[in-house]
Amino acid sequence: MDVSIIIVNYNSFKLLQDCIESIFKHSTGCDFEIIVIDNNSSIENIDDVVSDFGEIILIKNKKNVGFGAANNQGLRIAKGKYILFLNNDTILLENSLKKVFDFAETLNEDLIIGCKLLNEDKSVQHSVYDFPSLLNVFTSNFFLYSLFPKSKLFNKYHLMNRRINETTEVDVVTGAFLFGTKNKLQEIGGFDKRFFFYNEETDLCYRFKRNGGKIYYYPGTSVVHLKGGTAKTISWFAHKNQSVSTIKFFQKHFSEFKYISALVFHYLGLLIRIPIFLLAGLITLKGRLIIRSLYHFKLLFIYPRNLFKDKKPNTISN
Repeated sequence: MDVSIIIVNYNSFKLLQDCIESIFKHSTGCDFEIIVIDNNSSIENIDDVVSDFGEIILIKNKKNVGFGAANNQGLRIAKGKYILFLNNDTILLENSLKKVFDFAETLNEDLIIGCKLLNEDKSVQHSVYDFPSLLNVFTSNFFLYSLFPKSKLFNKYHLMNRRINETTEVDVVTGAFLFGTKNKLQEIGGFDKRFFFYNEETDLCYRFKRNGGKIYYYPGTSVVHLKGGTAKTISWFAHKNQSVSTIKFFQKHFSEFKYISALVFHYLGLLIRIPIFLLAGLITLKGRLIIRSLYHFKLLFIYPRNLFKDKKPNTISN
């Protein structure tokens, strides 16, 4: 088996169906399996979707265990030499699976690969970025990143802002399309389930690289990423989990001084966004901006318990 494609689903059945259809339509020239993990969807029957296709391996969870933990369930049973973690809101436009597989085979090393991601209108998404650092945490929270979009010092998306169009070794590739060496991914324990939603791929790439692996942005093929799943439909869910997972990354990977400093920058960033979005909403009469102001106010009172004090090694089973 060449590639095991792992897709996590939660209440997004039309997206999932379109994603799987695009895989079967465009994928030839390599042997693959599809593993779908449903995180206790409540609005439809997952069996009705997967039954329309061939031999799809289906895991039905009795509760929503989160994105990372669900992906690990697929990683445990995967038979492929490589793993493709694929969001259910992606659409293949060409034989991306074969192109990325062939590229990986030419390198013959422990690697993670992300391809070019496109919006629905075919514009390019920001799909690679730098690891969080004290400097880019500061510049992100105080809007300095917008003044210097192509600067590595000020903007963690500097590579995408420079519109790189060649294979490049990077820090993080977006989890919407994350292709990697199965043995190495299993060796480092897969995703850390303590990241329920957001920053799972940042933590994964950080550990992968620290353990000798390499991470590549490969623009030789493109995939549409609709950004149409759970986070888009539940806005508070997105805001809350983005903030919580960011703090969790600080807790896990930053030393005490860096952690405290990053935490101060993070909460100050929330604080200054409250009047900015409120005033912008009142001036433009856009309710969504006022709601964002309210969300940032609520986030001032949310701090996740530190689950990383024991520094317990991550494993696929825990």
